[in-house]
Amino acid sequence: MSLNERLSELVRACFSGIWITTHEPHEAITEIANLCRQEQWQCASWNVASGLAVGGQDVPQDATDPLAALRAADAIGGDDQTKILILENFHRFLQSAEIVQAMVKQVLAGKQSRTILIVLAPVVQIPVELEKLMVVVDHELPDRQQLKKIAEEIAVEPGELPDAAELERVLDAAVGLTRIEAENAFSLSLIRESCLAPETLWQQKSQMLTKSGLLKLYRGTDNFSQLGGLDSLKRFTKRALLQPCRSNPLRRPRGVMLLSPPGCGKSAFCKALGKETGRPVLQLDVGCLMGSLVGSTEERTRRALAIADAMAPAILMVDEVEKAFAGSSNGGQNDGGVSSRMLGSFLGWLNDHETDVFVVCTSNNIRQLPPEFSRSERFDGVFFVDLPSREAKDSIWAMYLALFELDSTQRLPDDNDWSGAEIRACCRLAALLDMPVVQSAQNVVPVAVTSSESVDALRQWASGRCLDADRPGVYTASSPKTSNGKRRLARSRPSNN
Repeated sequence: MSLNERLSELVRACFSGIWITTHEPHEAITEIANLCRQEQWQCASWNVASGLAVGGQDVPQDATDPLAALRAADAIGGDDQTKILILENFHRFLQSAEIVQAMVKQVLAGKQSRTILIVLAPVVQIPVELEKLMVVVDHELPDRQQLKKIAEEIAVEPGELPDAAELERVLDAAVGLTRIEAENAFSLSLIRESCLAPETLWQQKSQMLTKSGLLKLYRGTDNFSQLGGLDSLKRFTKRALLQPCRSNPLRRPRGVMLLSPPGCGKSAFCKALGKETGRPVLQLDVGCLMGSLVGSTEERTRRALAIADAMAPAILMVDEVEKAFAGSSNGGQNDGGVSSRMLGSFLGWLNDHETDVFVVCTSNNIRQLPPEFSRSERFDGVFFVDLPSREAKDSIWAMYLALFELDSTQRLPDDNDWSGAEIRACCRLAALLDMPVVQSAQNVVPVAVTSSESVDALRQWASGRCLDADRPGVYTASSPKTSNGKRRLARSRPSNN
């Protein structure tokens, strides 16, 4: 439902206090003014710079006095006429008890005089005195059809507007931008490329996310060919994401949960998945959501998830998720319940969001998360990413030997307990110190050795509970072994003796 349709219903029902959240107040004012002309309602607007304007004409009064604007609300039209007063960025003045009281009085009186107060603000900051008197409406970001119309209005010269397939890529890159941001990005693309190109729009979108400070946009060049192993996980996610589902939103993919020891390629997989499927990867750093004021953390969490929704189709990556919501494990006693409320908001969004956002969460210790986090219909699957197999290690060695320009025929070290990150570290040190990889391996101690107990316990927990990232089916842990290949007794499963 568009802003005009929602607003028309509320005005006809005589909701005398309406709060519209928007980052485009001028666009919202234009839409409201057009609606008022269609319905023959009297429209006036006020902001601190221009003062009160009725029908586009300024009214002489103190431009900086918000109280004068509220008191003049009933006088902007006839007694039997519906009157709309738009208050732009009025949330800045609601710290004053006098202004709040005057607004309460006007909203209550507006039921009788049919005077509607509309507050335009980028955030919802309603005083408690007005909470029960105001209704909140979102001014949605432009959809694909609106962005396409903007593109067609700007790209008027022959050759500037791409063909249908390329235009879809341009619109994918523009989704999530405001109208003025899209206009600026389209214009910049025409200056740089002489046509509409998605690369310029991705750059502008990355700047937009940087300004918000809530999400980061990753667009790398690595795909699945630069990632050894994980064959079953690769096939599963590619098949889920490349199936057309826009015609039936119930078929949309939800995401995957990845559990593994450190350094096994969880984060690299997520970044490569974006390149493989042509989707942007949004990195959610939960630490950036923390705010100093009461309620600001929850509001920033909702805003970050709303941005992710607006940028669909996309991949949302939450790395080390058990550390991100660590405070929720004790009921939020250490932080006043903030982490518990953040987790609740995130879980609710995972379950209810209707946009094509594929969520990838990674974890090194799923026991720190509540069981409801990984239940069905929040994720399409929970995968265990074990240390790479022999075949995967061979491909990883070949890849990193070529990357660091090392001799591919040299003898390789014993890598029985190594992860992909440790193979890369060995090759990097060999190139850095100008020595064979067998010698540089003496500087690498794998996590499977330094934390053997926790790695074995993680494998035993995942056995029968998680899907296998390398082979189809459920993961089954093999008997733990030492670096020399002999069987080792897992400390998590002592013998009966």
